[in-house]
Amino acid sequence: MTLPAAKAPTLKLEQPLDGPAVEILLDHAFGPGRFTKVSERVREIAEFRQDLSFCAWDGERLVGCVRMTRIAIGETEAVFLGPLAVEADVRKFGTGGALVLAACDAARAAGFARVLLVGDEPYFSRFGFSAAPAKDVRLPGPVDQRRVLARALREGGADGLSGRVTAPLP
Repeated sequence: MTLPAAKAPTLKLEQPLDGPAVEILLDHAFGPGRFTKVSERVREIAEFRQDLSFCAWDGERLVGCVRMTRIAIGETEAVFLGPLAVEADVRKFGTGGALVLAACDAARAAGFARVLLVGDEPYFSRFGFSAAPAKDVRLPGPVDQRRVLARALREGGADGLSGRVTAPLP
């Protein structure tokens, strides 16, 4: 039995050795059904950006993660946020939001102008995501279009988003 965290987890950039622990956390959070989702289709064609991906640690225990991948939306470069997973006992610390903001800040610092994700607008709107700028974005599989959300990382970054999500531009 794992005791609840006594303090907010520590966020760190994902490291190569974190991969197996991240996979265990994602399996626990989403189950085997995660491989059937459209977000997984995006990750299959996208370029994983470890330098924009974060892990949340409670001591030696991985309690959260967010991953980012580089994509193209039509002819426009972007990053795709997800998966995002947080253990239930540390959600009270705002761990999910801290991971989202850290990933978006890292993407902005790396020169990206926009982030795309599939998620619940009521949750992600507090971090600047909205379905409106992503209404003309098409993912590589079936998805409820209301759950396709975008966020500008700089002025005008999410304006005019349109087209299919594909592998990153060369």
